[in-house]
Amino acid sequence: MLQRKCLNQNAVRPQRSPRPMAGALDGVNVTATRALPFAARLPRHAIAMFLCCGLIVLVAGRTMAQSPQRAAHATMTVNVARPLHPISPILFGLMTEEISHSYDGGLYAELIQNRAFKDNAAKPVHWSLVTSGGAAATMALDMLNTPNHTGLTSSLKLDVASVGTNGRAGVANDGYWGIPATPDTTYKATIYARAAAGFSGPLTLAIESKGGSTVLASAQITGITTDWKKFTATLHTADGIKPTSNNLFVVSVHSPGTLWLGYVSLFPPTYKNQANGFRIDIMKKLKAMRPSFLRFPGGNYLEGSSIADRFNWKKTIGPVTQRPGHWSCWGYPSSDGMGLLEFLMWCQDLHMQPVLAVYDGYSLNQQHVSTPAGMKPYIKSALEEIQYVTGSINTRWGAVRAKDGHPKPFKLNYVEIGNEDGFDHSGSYAMRFSTMARAIRAKYPNIKLIATVHSADFDGVKPDLVDDHFYRSATAMWDDTHHYDQLPPGFPKIFVGEWATVEGRPTPNFNAALGDAAWLTGLERDSNNVIICSYAPLLVNVNRPTWSTNLIGYNALHCFGSPSYYMQVMFAQNKGSVVLPLTTHDHEQPSQAMGGAIGVGTWNTAAEFKDIKVTRGSKVLYQSNFAADGKSGWHFHSGNWQVKNGALEQTDIATDKTAFIGSNNWKDYTLSLKARKISGDEGFLISVCSHHENIKSWWNIGGWGNTRDGLEMPGTPGDFHPSHIQTSKWYDIRVKVSPGRIRCYLDGRLIHDVKLQGERPLRATASRDNRTGDVILKVVNISNTPVSTAISLKGAGTVASTGKCIVLTGPRNAQNSIADPHNVVPVEHTLHGVAADFTHVFPARSVNVLRFHVTTAGQ
Repeated sequence: MLQRKCLNQNAVRPQRSPRPMAGALDGVNVTATRALPFAARLPRHAIAMFLCCGLIVLVAGRTMAQSPQRAAHATMTVNVARPLHPISPILFGLMTEEISHSYDGGLYAELIQNRAFKDNAAKPVHWSLVTSGGAAATMALDMLNTPNHTGLTSSLKLDVASVGTNGRAGVANDGYWGIPATPDTTYKATIYARAAAGFSGPLTLAIESKGGSTVLASAQITGITTDWKKFTATLHTADGIKPTSNNLFVVSVHSPGTLWLGYVSLFPPTYKNQANGFRIDIMKKLKAMRPSFLRFPGGNYLEGSSIADRFNWKKTIGPVTQRPGHWSCWGYPSSDGMGLLEFLMWCQDLHMQPVLAVYDGYSLNQQHVSTPAGMKPYIKSALEEIQYVTGSINTRWGAVRAKDGHPKPFKLNYVEIGNEDGFDHSGSYAMRFSTMARAIRAKYPNIKLIATVHSADFDGVKPDLVDDHFYRSATAMWDDTHHYDQLPPGFPKIFVGEWATVEGRPTPNFNAALGDAAWLTGLERDSNNVIICSYAPLLVNVNRPTWSTNLIGYNALHCFGSPSYYMQVMFAQNKGSVVLPLTTHDHEQPSQAMGGAIGVGTWNTAAEFKDIKVTRGSKVLYQSNFAADGKSGWHFHSGNWQVKNGALEQTDIATDKTAFIGSNNWKDYTLSLKARKISGDEGFLISVCSHHENIKSWWNIGGWGNTRDGLEMPGTPGDFHPSHIQTSKWYDIRVKVSPGRIRCYLDGRLIHDVKLQGERPLRATASRDNRTGDVILKVVNISNTPVSTAISLKGAGTVASTGKCIVLTGPRNAQNSIADPHNVVPVEHTLHGVAADFTHVFPARSVNVLRFHVTTAGQ
């Protein structure tokens, strides 16, 4: 996953979504309308569609007609007797990497941040000195006195000069934005410690409120000597305490002396009580998705920023105290407590098959292997990794796995060679893939191999699947649901290994869920070509989101599913066995006048903008005069913005730095401006017809690593051309917006002339569950108008008169959160009046699953 931007995002004025009735989230099976019990009980190119921004001009998104007076009409015919093809039994799965504290501070249940005192070589970050009662003490890192020379290569030295009569001195850890404490809970502490002569302890371990006024749980450790020794203890909270995360974990003493701590760990109860295990609440959320596979360890996390920082699997196995950890490419250290075996145990716990990504000699800083001879160590490592996963205890690495605690081999059907190697500017992937693929197939001929780029020439080696990544706007998803209807003869099958509608922070809003649902109807319908797919990113600690839109959010104490999460639960829990032919006829809703504010911005680039002018006919709606007006009237979403030499300049080399000016009343106008790239990887963003600073769509010039021009607009997915933006050159940009039409000019040359068609509101797929005989309709109404649909079941024999209807709906910008985790959740009710021909109204802005029993004629 590389840092990219997404398109065509829409929103309407916030409203409150309907609430489920009281008790509905408790999983009670009632016949009246009720919310599904998911929240309480169940818990990213395309071949030319990478959405990393270069020079980007944001253009109008699409907004449906508002406040309808009556429903639109449609017809839908399902041939229940003639299935098209089976649905891939492993279609839905999970993709994971260490991003936004997905593991440390997330799924991996360890509560202590910087437990081995190695996160910062200059100071003991996340640790603080604690003294009371007149005690005097100091703390400092010690790189010489350490428990071992592999994983524990630093220690924290505590010198206690005095403690007074009732004083204490110690150190406190603030955890991952707090140490959680819940009622009647047992926590397991592990500490490596030693002391100077004359100090024997004891050590007091405590979970206590910040400031120390309340001790929630405590334990003591005795027997400390001058030698390094491992100690364990349990701490238990009282039954009546209030759940809180505003706490610290404190290690303290009540006598003077010198103490070294080499490792401090604290675990709450874990999923299935596994040592070094996973957060229970997050695992329950994931279990409800019924995932069939797990793609790991990444993602960019596999490649690393450099070869030295790649995911080196051999350094992630064995005792956690022997694992050195490494620097994550997402800007923080990784403890590697989540190592190779932990990923495999995650698969085992949720009955998923592993999709193992192996490092292939390319890292994000463009370090790469350029010769077959240079590939030898990485091929050897990949083969040994596969043996660790699948080998018997009689093999070298199978025996290591058994020593690590899992004698039984794991089943491995898929191996992905690298990640997003299209970003390797050297073009070496064909050599790297073919060299590694031959070696793997020679030893493991039954493993299916996944390539990360489309290529006509892998030196005669054909991959079994190709991994495509999509990060897009909702409208782009709506308009591309037929992307995989046809593949060229002999083309590899598809793994959509990363995909998401990028709208909402830090988790998707409901408009994103509509985009995601529409996209999934296409993937399910085309699952003869798309074998497996997975959303990304999966997890985010809401205190430090590295990526803007993530499926499941959490803090130290709570987790929640986004609207897109609940949509995916609906789809996964109602996945059929075979695809049924489905024909939908719905009426186009006419294109509306387009309008809204304008904006400028950058993505990993410094740039400047001047001579900005917005006109409608002869009327000037806005004209910049930065020398006189400065930044007056502009609203800055993020970035380092200043007026310099009569231009508006942004110099923060980071993602998504934008500024806006204008009104929603600006309609059907022409934007003109000059823009110049100063430095950085990409170009600049210029928004047109924006109704919200997070709601964007664009013309992308010099994107995809400054290689092509692309307009992603309704009805035009994949409209791309080669392009390159020069540094220090001023470009003239003009975008003319008129009803149903967008024209884009660069330096006076017409690049795009797109006539926008009216929107058809429904996206749908039909299937049959062969186990139950149920017909399953998944229907997404992306419009703001209810659609009354006449449904005909062709070839039906007996049709049950009742069925089940599950609906997810809400305002487009509605989100779930820690404070309001059930703002948008599915509601289930009994479906009445089902017949071979019946009518159903699909609510405005809704994801729907209809399920009912049907036998075919003659059955």
